[in-house]
Amino acid sequence: MDYVSALLPPVVMASFFTALIVTIVRTQGGPNKAKEDAFVDAALARAAAGSRSDSGDSGS
Repeated sequence: MDYVSALLPPVVMASFFTALIVTIVRTQGGPNKAKEDAFVDAALARAAAGSRSDSGDSGS
């Protein structure tokens, strides 16, 4: 029975890891992809606008 207790944790972790990868692959794309892309684009635009306004104020 020692081999069962030795193999159980890696098998359980491999199962959960496989389920995680399958979930990630399934949720890529689909109907929410455009909404997620728009959210990321807006966040990047805010970050770029913030860095541009910060660099102009430091010259005073």
